[in-house]
Amino acid sequence: MNIPNPTPFTLPTDITARTTLVGLIGWPIGHSVSPVMHNAAFAELRMNWRYVPLPVRPDRVKEAVAGVRALGLRGVNVTVPHKQAVMPFLDRWTPAAAAIGAVNTILVGEDGELLGDNTDAAGFVTDLRANGVDPAGKRVLVVGAGGSGRAIVYGLAEVGCGSITLLNRTLAKAESLLAAMRELFPDVPMAARPFPEGIAESAGDAELIVNCSSLGMSPNLEGLPWDEEVEFQPGQTVYDLVYNPAVTRLLQLASVDGATVIGGLGMLIHQGAIAFERWTGETAPVDVMRRAVNVVFDR
Repeated sequence: MNIPNPTPFTLPTDITARTTLVGLIGWPIGHSVSPVMHNAAFAELRMNWRYVPLPVRPDRVKEAVAGVRALGLRGVNVTVPHKQAVMPFLDRWTPAAAAIGAVNTILVGEDGELLGDNTDAAGFVTDLRANGVDPAGKRVLVVGAGGSGRAIVYGLAEVGCGSITLLNRTLAKAESLLAAMRELFPDVPMAARPFPEGIAESAGDAELIVNCSSLGMSPNLEGLPWDEEVEFQPGQTVYDLVYNPAVTRLLQLASVDGATVIGGLGMLIHQGAIAFERWTGETAPVDVMRRAVNVVFDR
C-alpha cells in the first residue's frame, strides 16, 4: 500500500528566541497604526525586532511599567491615557519629558534603567521642516492647551520661534501652561487668550497656526477649531495635528483662502521614527514608515 508523504514541516522563523521586542501601552490601542509603521521599518532593515500592542487598563499601569523591565523589552511607546500615569514609575526623565509633563516613549537601558522621553515636540518640528517651514523666528498661534498643546509650545519655544499666542476655552489652563514655559524660555514672548473669542484679534499677525485640539477628528468631521468669519491669509501656514481625516475642515478652509496647509500624519510618523532611532541606534526608514501608514488609511 502506498502511503502519501506527509506535508513537510517548516519551522516558524518570524519571531525567535533572539527577537527583540518593543511595543505600545495604552487603553484602548486597537486603533493604533504604530505596530504597522514600526514593523514595516524593522522588515525594511531586516532587523529581528518586533513591535507589539500591549493594552493596559488604567489600574494596571504600575505593573505594566515593571513588566517592561522584567520581560526584557527594549522600550515601549505610551499613548493615552497613560502618558502622565507612567511617570512616577520610571527611573528618570529627559528634559523634554519633564518640561512637557508627559512620556510617550520609554527606553530600557542595558542595566534595566527606565528612561522616560517625549518625542512629540521633536516630531512636530521635524515634520514642519520636512515641509519647508522653519518655525524659528515665526509668530505662532496655537489652539488647545492640552497635552498636545504643551508639547507643541515646548517644541516651538525650544527652536526659538518669534512669539506664541495660545488659545484655549479655559483661559486659566492656557495661562498655567505658559507660566511653566516662560521659566524655561524667558526670551520667547508668550500670551494666552480665550478660545474662540481670541481668534479674531490673533489670527492676522500669525505666520504659523497650529491646531492641537481634537476638533475635526474622525468621526466628528464637522468639528472646527476656528471662527469661520475669520479668513486665513496667503503666506500663513496652517498645521492640524489631526491626521484622520487627511484633510480636516480646518485645512479645507485655510486652503481655499490661499494658506499653506499641513496635516498631522507627518508628526505621527516622525515622532515614531525618533523613538525607533533611540531604541535601535539605526536610522529610521521614514519613507517606508509613511507608506505603511498610508496603506492603513487607504491613501
